[in-house]
Amino acid sequence: MTATQIPPNSAGRSASRAPAVPDTSAQGGRDRRVRVVARLPPEVKQRAEYWASKRGFSSVNEYVAEAVSEQIRRENFDYDLPTLEIARLNELTDHITALSANCANLERVVLSGFDTLIQLTRGDNYLLDDESGES
Repeated sequence: MTATQIPPNSAGRSASRAPAVPDTSAQGGRDRRVRVVARLPPEVKQRAEYWASKRGFSSVNEYVAEAVSEQIRRENFDYDLPTLEIARLNELTDHITALSANCANLERVVLSGFDTLIQLTRGDNYLLDDESGES
């Protein structure tokens, strides 16, 4: 594996927002991550420190590493949609299906109405027939 590849976790995606702790047991206790230098504006660093402490990361570096991994998963479309987003998407799909059915019904009614008007103007209406006198 090269330094630019990121090893996938066991499930292929993050199951929770908990900090990712590298597995160093098979590596003799050494951390095998590659050092990357990033320059952040002061306000971004301050926000990163806030969120790192809020999410339980021991340092901003771990938070940035997890943020980069998460962004790479997003770029690869490897993420779960939250439940509310799935529900809303299903609701919108149902509304579009209902709208499609309504359009088909309106089309059928309009065509039927035009056919009736054409029949009336041609004189093919049973109401215009002469009565035979039988009741």
